[in-house]
Amino acid sequence: MVDVHAMAPVGGRLALGKVGITGIRKPLTILRPERMLPLTATFQVFVDLPASRKGSDLSRNAQILAEIVDETAMRPSPSLEDICVTIARELLVRHTYASEAEVSVEAEYFLSRGIRPERKSLENFLLMASAWARRDNGDVKVRKAIGAEAVGMTACPCAMETCREALRQEFTDLASSPSLESMPIITHNQRNRTRLTLVLPERLEVEADQILDVIEASQSSPTYAILKRGDEGQLVLNAHRNPKFVEDVIRSVLYLTGRKFAHLPDDVEVRAETQSEESIHKYDVRAEHTATLGELKRLSPN
Repeated sequence: MVDVHAMAPVGGRLALGKVGITGIRKPLTILRPERMLPLTATFQVFVDLPASRKGSDLSRNAQILAEIVDETAMRPSPSLEDICVTIARELLVRHTYASEAEVSVEAEYFLSRGIRPERKSLENFLLMASAWARRDNGDVKVRKAIGAEAVGMTACPCAMETCREALRQEFTDLASSPSLESMPIITHNQRNRTRLTLVLPERLEVEADQILDVIEASQSSPTYAILKRGDEGQLVLNAHRNPKFVEDVIRSVLYLTGRKFAHLPDDVEVRAETQSEESIHKYDVRAEHTATLGELKRLSPN
């Protein structure tokens, strides 16, 4: 049978950086020190393609996923990023013409959360992991990443101060009251989605729960599925006592990351992104930043 993929390319000899398959959904099992995690994950798998080849052998990617991910039902993987590393290494074994491989995965994840101990339920988050493998003088060098996304809320500090001034002018008997200055005032709110990812050497491990702790501590407030009337009031007050722009959220994420993960090497790469889905504007607001952990360790809190 003619190997069409190995034929000369049409349209010019040009090496391609990434060719692969996306949207592959798989059940997998992760074994952490204190619990077993069944997850449903969506994978993206790529290798580079040399200029001499017409196409990449995509069926090999699907076969590798079936062999490695399906096996976790019997032998769980120690982490989501570890399984990405295993797949990336195997991609270079099967694709002998490739010099680089990239694997990424997203999985829905649940943790027990609640505004009160008696209101706890399993709240959904998103886990992300990636791995990059590269041939280097006969060896294979690997990097990996673990990240997470949490959805919370923000309260706008600018509208809050504008409303405070408007109320001061409207209710003149309160204008000189010191309580008006410290009181949380009405403002508009946003649903906030924040992601934090750490790019690590292969030997290091990070708990995703700690990443989520950093994110939730950086928003105006976490949000929850179960809220009674009093809980709703408490959550709104909590958020309005902690008003934040997206710029505040991302700076807080980066500062807390430097403290939470101070034990990791300074060259660990940290990627943060946050987006507030606006309630009174017809656009959303977004901020992103990438830094080394060493830079974040030197940040001051203000």
